[in-house]
Amino acid sequence: MIKLPSKSALKKELIKRGYIDSKKFNVLEKNAKKFKRSLEEILIEEKVISSEDLAKIKSEISGIPEAQINDFIDFGLISYIPESVIKNSYVLPIKKEEDKLIVAMADPWDEDLIDFLRKKTDLEIEVQYAPKDKILEAFNKAKEWDIKSISKGEAKLEEVSIGESIIKIVDSLIKEAIQSNASDIHIESQENELLVRYRIDGILRDIVNFSKEYAPSIIARIKVLANLKLDEHRLPQDGRFKLEINKKRYSFRVSVMPVIDGEKVVIRILEEEGKEFTLEELGFREKEIQIINKAITKPYGMILATGPTGSGKTTTLYSLLKKINKREINIVTIEDPIEYKLHGANQTQVKPEIGLTFASGLRSILRQDPDVIMVGEIRDRETAGLAINAALTGHLVLSTLHTNDSAGALPRLIDMGVESFLIASTVNVIIAQRLVRRLCPKTKIPYKLSDDQYRELANVINIEEITNILRKFNLLNQNQTLKDVTWYKPGFSEDCPDGYSGRIGIYEVLEVNDDIRELIFAGANADKIKQKAREHGMITMQEDGFIKAVQGITSIEEVIRVTKE
Repeated sequence: MIKLPSKSALKKELIKRGYIDSKKFNVLEKNAKKFKRSLEEILIEEKVISSEDLAKIKSEISGIPEAQINDFIDFGLISYIPESVIKNSYVLPIKKEEDKLIVAMADPWDEDLIDFLRKKTDLEIEVQYAPKDKILEAFNKAKEWDIKSISKGEAKLEEVSIGESIIKIVDSLIKEAIQSNASDIHIESQENELLVRYRIDGILRDIVNFSKEYAPSIIARIKVLANLKLDEHRLPQDGRFKLEINKKRYSFRVSVMPVIDGEKVVIRILEEEGKEFTLEELGFREKEIQIINKAITKPYGMILATGPTGSGKTTTLYSLLKKINKREINIVTIEDPIEYKLHGANQTQVKPEIGLTFASGLRSILRQDPDVIMVGEIRDRETAGLAINAALTGHLVLSTLHTNDSAGALPRLIDMGVESFLIASTVNVIIAQRLVRRLCPKTKIPYKLSDDQYRELANVINIEEITNILRKFNLLNQNQTLKDVTWYKPGFSEDCPDGYSGRIGIYEVLEVNDDIRELIFAGANADKIKQKAREHGMITMQEDGFIKAVQGITSIEEVIRVTKE
C-alpha cells in the first residue's frame, strides 16, 4: 500500500516552496475539518496550488518516482486498460516487466484504481507519477495511430485469428509511413522488444517500439496481407500486396527474414502512379540533359543507370520513358517490381517462381515488336547478353546496373561475358547517381570553413579537383579557396526536425563517344575510361554534389556521406 505524505510534511514543503504561509495553511486545515472535506481539495479550490503541482510534491515527499514517458508509444500496452479509464482517471501503462505492469498516474494514491488495475490485468501494479497533461498527451499520440482499418487488399483475414487491435496497428503503421514519405518500413525483432523504423529521405529513423509479446501477431498480420506462410519461421519469404490509401494506389513489397531474436520484416512502399519528374527537377545540369536527350532520340542503343539500391535509378529511367512515350512507339518493360504505372506502356512483372525471369521475359519481349525496352536490372550474363543484342538489333534499351560509378559499368558488363566490341557498339550513355538530402530552405544556416574544418575536409576529398570545378562553374574566383565559400548546414525547426526535407540526385553522365569507344575496344580499365571522360568534360558525382552544396541545396556532410567508398 502506498503511504500518503503526512499533513505536517506537506505543510512544511508548501511553505518552503512559497505556495502558502503557516497561518493560512492552519486556517484552510480547520475549514477542511469543519466541512468534512479533504485538505487537498481546499488547497486546490482556493488556488493555492494546482492539482498537478500538488501531486508532484506529494510524489517527491513519499518517494514515488516520476514517470518517464518517452516519444515512442508501446501500442500493445495501451490495450491493457480501457480507454475510458485512461481518460477519466489519468492513468497510462508505460512498461511491462514479466508479471508486473508499470503505470503512470496523476493520483498515485488512488488505491481503488490500483486495485481495479490489478484485477483487470492480472498483473502486479507498480505506480509512478505523471501530471494529467503528460498522460493525456501520450495517450492522444497513441490514439492518432488507432485509426479505422484501411482496405485489406486481397488477404483472407478470416483464415487467421488476429485481434482487431493488431490489424489497426499494422494499418496505422502503413498509413503513417506514407504520410511521412517513407520509402521502407523496417520491423525488427530484438531481444526484449519489436522495433519499428521508417526510412525517410534515405535515413532510418526509430518510430515506435512494442512489447516483444506482440511481435508474432504483428508479423503474422503482415504475412496475411502478403499471402505468406504463417507457420514458416526458418526460411526467408517474399511477397507483395496492394492498398488504396487517400485515393491513391500503393504496392507494398514484403521481405521476411529469420533473425536471432525472431523475424525481421522490411516493407518497400511504391506509389503506383508515381510522381512525374523532369530531368531538371531530378537535379541534372543543362549539359547532362543535352547528352541524355541526344541518346534517347536515337532509335537504338543502350542507356544505363548505375548506383546502389535506393539511389533513384528507376525514377531516372521512368523520367526518360515519359519523355519519349508516344502513341506511335511500343514501350515494353520487364521489372521487379513494377514501381510506377506508365500509361501507354506494356509492363511485365518478374515472377521467378513460375520461370518468368528477366532473361526469359526479355526473350518474350523481343517477340512483341518493341521500339523501346526497359529491363529493370541486368543481374546476370544471360540478361546482359540479351539486352546488348536487343540494343544492337534496332531497339532502344534502358536498364540499371549495380556499380559504384559510371565507368565501372563497362568492366562489369565484360565480367558478365559481354564482348568489348559489343559494348562499344551499343552503350550510348551511362548515368551514375546518388541521392542527397535537401536542406530546408527556411532554416539552413550559412557558414565558412574554419582552418580545422578545411584540414578535415582535405582528408576525405581532393581539394584541388573540387576547387577547380567550382571555379569552372564560376562559383569560386581564381584567387579564392574553399575557405572563402559560403556553405550551409542544417537548421532545425518543427517542420524540419533534422534540417532536411526531400532529396535530390547528384550525377555523373558518361557519354560513350569515339574516344571512349576506342578505349573499350582496347580493353582499358575503368580508371582510364573515367580519365578520358573527364577530359571531355564529365564531372563526378562528388563534384556535382559540391556544386549543389555551394548553391545551398545540400550540405558538405551529405555529399561526403553518399559518395564515400
